[in-house]
Amino acid sequence: MAKDESDFDGQREGEELLFIFRRHIIAMRKGFWLLLLPFAISSIPVFIWPSTIQVYLSPIIGLGIGLIFFFYHLLMWYYTVYLVTDERLRQVTQKGFFGKDVVELNLSKIQSISYNVPGFSGEVLGFGTIVIQTFVGDLVINKVEHPEQIYNKLQNAVAAAEGRQGPNEKATQA
Repeated sequence: MAKDESDFDGQREGEELLFIFRRHIIAMRKGFWLLLLPFAISSIPVFIWPSTIQVYLSPIIGLGIGLIFFFYHLLMWYYTVYLVTDERLRQVTQKGFFGKDVVELNLSKIQSISYNVPGFSGEVLGFGTIVIQTFVGDLVINKVEHPEQIYNKLQNAVAAAEGRQGPNEKATQA
């Protein structure tokens, strides 16, 4: 059987992927700083000794080091995703180049969902925090892109999951 673009590792038989979301690019600000800092620091000798030609290599080396740090953080951001299916929410967090953490949460176990946009910067740049409350505890997802849209999609997914649940399952949870 060929793998469809809506398939993912760990998908159950008959499970349908509803949507995928990730954190806002602002969550990668540490990567941007690690790109800028080595370049800026390695550019200082150019201003101190402008007549020495070998000193002009230091900003290039600083940029190379900064790019290595930046691409590391870019990969960690890109491969950290949240998959929402018709049965569950799956958080896949990239840990280093080879490690990954996976947290799953059944949609039927979600008690409530809320979101928060943190003021002017969150409103202008379009990011916020989503809090998913369950019987066991809270799942807080910081710096989510378009939190109000993700909130609405999650609410719809949870409502659909509750509608598919049988009356016996609802009675045992109450």
